[in-house]
Amino acid sequence: MGVRKRNSADKRKEELKNVAFAKLTNIPSSPRKMRLVADMIRGVEVNRALGLLKFSNKDAAAQLYKLLKSAVANWEAKNNQQVEAGMLRVSTIMVNCAPMLKRLRPAPQGRGYRIRKRANHVTLIVDTIDNAN
Repeated sequence: MGVRKRNSADKRKEELKNVAFAKLTNIPSSPRKMRLVADMIRGVEVNRALGLLKFSNKDAAAQLYKLLKSAVANWEAKNNQQVEAGMLRVSTIMVNCAPMLKRLRPAPQGRGYRIRKRANHVTLIVDTIDNAN
């Protein structure tokens, strides 16, 4: 590997040192419902986001709560230190579509109505607050 590539790779590794992520795949709810909850916590400090998710009435909030706790645990394992209040924030959260299950429901006069059972994938990235853009 050349010197220029090695330097850029080392720089990229240093930038990713303060970042940890967690993924959740094939969640059986529509991406639209999940994005409503994801928009609540995007860019918010981690302890405040955990509070928002814990007391939200949405079903998707319980799944995002577990995902956020997992991302924080990944950050702690990566950096060998405990998270303190005001230290981490949710820097990025992406909700993407997963493959749809297509089903048929019987309808009048011999027809069939299509039912699309949607699912989604969520990727959540936590970052230290001092790296805020």
